[in-house]
Amino acid sequence: MTPEQTRATGSKSLPARIVGVLLAPRATYADIAARPRVVGALAFVLAVIVTATFVFLSTEVGQQASLDNQVRQMESFGRTVSDAQYQQMERMAPYARYFAAGFQLVLTPIMALIVAGVTFAIFNAVLGGDATFKQVYAVVVHSGVVLSVQTLFGLPLAYARETLSGTTNLAVFVPFLDENTFAVRLLGSIDLFLIWWIVSLAIGLGVLYRKRTGTIATTLLVIYVAIGLIIAAIKTAASGV
Repeated sequence: MTPEQTRATGSKSLPARIVGVLLAPRATYADIAARPRVVGALAFVLAVIVTATFVFLSTEVGQQASLDNQVRQMESFGRTVSDAQYQQMERMAPYARYFAAGFQLVLTPIMALIVAGVTFAIFNAVLGGDATFKQVYAVVVHSGVVLSVQTLFGLPLAYARETLSGTTNLAVFVPFLDENTFAVRLLGSIDLFLIWWIVSLAIGLGVLYRKRTGTIATTLLVIYVAIGLIIAAIKTAASGV
């Protein structure tokens, strides 16, 4: 279904678009391209992510998991956390929910703008596409529904496991390997939900620009894996392992 065909079939409601991004992305993105709307979908994504994060970090389990994750991330880049630094981080843990929720409230729309801006520049200026920025931004914002599902799935799982480590990344499939190896660090940099998000975004861009989804998805996934390789290499080099 093309955006032109969608215009003649009626507009999808916000709940229908939210569900459609997950279950019927091609038809849903055709509707979004035909009638680009941002506010409702952005409000939904923000409400889910911000609320879930705030609730998770309001618990002792969530605060400790977040603290442990911060220490783990610092140590993975070769930094040593002193007792004084750890005590300071412990004192700040009860306020983490406010910082994290506020950070996401501001960062999420900005990141969507950045992704939309880069995508718009590549597809319009370089590849000769004719979509408007509003259409591209609407597609990017609606693809964020997948990230809200990641939050709803990942945080309860993290609470049950009492850790934010390896919740939904590929490293969970190799628990028998040393977590300090390059291979595990690479797998730990690649998240299953982010792969889903990339594929969903590729479907939306393919519908919007009338291009093959497979080519777009492959390109985005290669970029994502390349970033994972860089992160894993930096961590390995910093730790000396």
